[in-house]
Amino acid sequence: MNVRLRGIYTTALTELLREERAIVQASPPIRERFDEEFAAEPADVEIFTTDDRQGVSVAGESAAVERLRTRLDRVARDTLSWDDPAPSGAVFQGIVTETLGSGAVVDLGDCGGFLPYDRTDDYVDEGDRLRVQVARPEPPWSDARPSLATDLRTPGGLVELRRSGGSIGGETARIADLLPVSPPDGWAPRWSRAADDADLDAMATALERERDRAELMMAAIADADPDNVPGLLVAPIDGVWLWFGRESRFALDDIRREVTTTMAGHHRIKAGTESASAAVDFVEAICDPGDEFPFDVVTRQFGPLVGDTVAIGHGKPDGRLIVLGRGEVTDRDPDGTVTVERRMTAGGSYDALGVSRVAGDVATTTFVEGRWWYPTVYRGEDGTRRGTYVNVCTPVEIFPDAVRYVDLHVDVVKGPDGTVRRVDDDDLDAAVDAGEVSESLAECARAVAASIENAL
Repeated sequence: MNVRLRGIYTTALTELLREERAIVQASPPIRERFDEEFAAEPADVEIFTTDDRQGVSVAGESAAVERLRTRLDRVARDTLSWDDPAPSGAVFQGIVTETLGSGAVVDLGDCGGFLPYDRTDDYVDEGDRLRVQVARPEPPWSDARPSLATDLRTPGGLVELRRSGGSIGGETARIADLLPVSPPDGWAPRWSRAADDADLDAMATALERERDRAELMMAAIADADPDNVPGLLVAPIDGVWLWFGRESRFALDDIRREVTTTMAGHHRIKAGTESASAAVDFVEAICDPGDEFPFDVVTRQFGPLVGDTVAIGHGKPDGRLIVLGRGEVTDRDPDGTVTVERRMTAGGSYDALGVSRVAGDVATTTFVEGRWWYPTVYRGEDGTRRGTYVNVCTPVEIFPDAVRYVDLHVDVVKGPDGTVRRVDDDDLDAAVDAGEVSESLAECARAVAASIENAL
């Protein structure tokens, strides 16, 4: 299996995978860190860090993707994965459900997408039926929809084929004319920079693969059922998304440390903000960074500090991200504790507490970096305690703009009369049955909930 990697997890994943998989099209830093040759060959699977640095996408040949998913799921207990319903290159028959200023929202069946107006030559209106292709997929925890286009292309690595538009010139394109493989009629090749280092055999293999994908797409479009709207026509490659929790990031630190100097919390810090990457690299280049995660230094440099506003990023085991609200940081302790206060609006009630939500209520939430739970205390405007809700979750990470974790369903509540109850065990059991939460992760959640229940 040939694997191409990019992003902040690349060194760790290269070390993790290189004994059993061939790493190809390696970046310059990887070639410097590893004493071996990396071929410029086509990749069966590509692993890219997501834009928010919370995890990775794994996309490529179906069997290879599933094998890598199985391996990466074992990085740590809080590594979670989900199928991508709209992987790169997938072709759908969709229905336009809404037109916005810059593009149209398109119903794809199991998910939706966004078609920018500059990626179609036709006028688009609500109710239109369109054949669209996924140009840029999005992880399930993102609030963005997959980006769509109406022109077709293959999701290639060394080379991609485009249904419209000419090929890119240059020496590589001229050499490609010598290959024994040609693209289908009407398709033009566009060679990547990595192809500059590839030999003719690798280029021929890459072009042949993309030719087969183009023919697969054309056949599926020709045989499409006009009543299958909205619906998937063909997906030339498969995709999955993996989210790395705090334990996962520290496990990847340990793997990376076998290759090069790696400070405690390397991936945790880089995942928090893009601006931290250079600082982490600088520290690792000039000194021994020590064995303890420098929470105080990291938050003093990048936030959050007292007075800052942070979101509560409440991940769900099915991959969705729900922002519970935004609050002000009222206290920060160097030991890893941050207190966040939110002013509540009227309406509804507090989950499982059975207490109405009243205007003027204050929710005080205490987050501790790395802890598997956090409490929220609700008080009335006069200071009367209205109840406590303890959320059990994957280890908390306190990033500059948001606190992040994945909810593990089971929780413990303490009502205003002092009654303590454990709730939502059945939701956790259902998540295990659905394959969203591993049994080992669920057992950890149950043990945490039991400890909290006893303590309260």
